[in-house]
Amino acid sequence: MNSTRSQLQPENNYPQVCSEVGLTCERCTEATAQQLAAVCKGLVGRAVGQLFVQIYTNSACAPMHSHFAACYREASLMQQEPSPKRMPARLEVISARPRAMRAVA
Repeated sequence: MNSTRSQLQPENNYPQVCSEVGLTCERCTEATAQQLAAVCKGLVGRAVGQLFVQIYTNSACAPMHSHFAACYREASLMQQEPSPKRMPARLEVISARPRAMRAVA
C-alpha cells in the first residue's frame, strides 16, 4: 500500500528522485544552463540567479546555484556569434555611361 501511495502522491525527495532516474545534480544544472544560454543570450549576474531560483524551486537544488551560473557563462561564451565581417565601404559613382536601349517589336 505504501508504494501505491507514493505513486499517487509523489513526494519531492530531491535529489533522490533525480538520482533514481540516473540524473546527477551537476548534469541537470549543466544541461539546463546550456539550454538557457541558447535561448536567453547575454544574461549577467542577478538575472542568471533569478532564473535559477525560478527553474529550481526546491531548496535541495539551491547548492547548485554557482555551478549553474558557471555553466551558463561557459555556454554563453561558446555560443557567441562570430563578429560579422566588415563590408567594404561603398564607392560613390562619379559618372556612368548611359546604356543604349533597343526597341523590340
